[in-house]
Amino acid sequence: MQSFIQNYGYWALLLLSVATSACIPIPSEVIFVFAGALCTTAVTGHAQLSLWAVIVVGSLGSLIGAQIAYEVARYAGRAIVERWGKWLLVSTRDLDTSQRFFDKYGALTVSVGRVIPFIRSFVSLPAGIAEMARVRFASLSLLGSAAWIVLLTALGYGAGSSWKHVSHGFHDAQDPVIIVVVIALAAAIFWRIRSVRRDSVK
Repeated sequence: MQSFIQNYGYWALLLLSVATSACIPIPSEVIFVFAGALCTTAVTGHAQLSLWAVIVVGSLGSLIGAQIAYEVARYAGRAIVERWGKWLLVSTRDLDTSQRFFDKYGALTVSVGRVIPFIRSFVSLPAGIAEMARVRFASLSLLGSAAWIVLLTALGYGAGSSWKHVSHGFHDAQDPVIIVVVIALAAAIFWRIRSVRRDSVK
């Protein structure tokens, strides 16, 4: 990913930020912390990117990706769940619960969800299924995404000359994080299978 960003610059940031907001869980933490470091002379000996351009491109890409996921969920989400829900481990009861929740807490969910790792990649789906107003969704999504990107980019920029140590820390944490994620996913899938089966019996 670092090589991709270094070679393709802003185009890589745009593509990756679209993907990470369109339900492809690419770690935005790595993308924008590294992009922030590239705004200094620490990585390549010269500033390869502009701090403000990284924030603008990342925010725009995040908005595009979020809107894509929102539109797919709005137009096809319920139909997909009704037809293939048991394979996706989602039931129509989940959709009804999601819609009630978004009717009450939608604004807070979208804006806060955009700054929570992993969740930020999928928060557009329940918003689309609940048919949250487009302009409201786009505004809140952009606000949350921009705040998240500013934070990450500033961390990378602040790391500056310490980037190699930060990168080494990411590498050392890789295996423990993978183990935790695998265990969490296994537990979540097991719980969802039981929940969907219980709903189908009812």
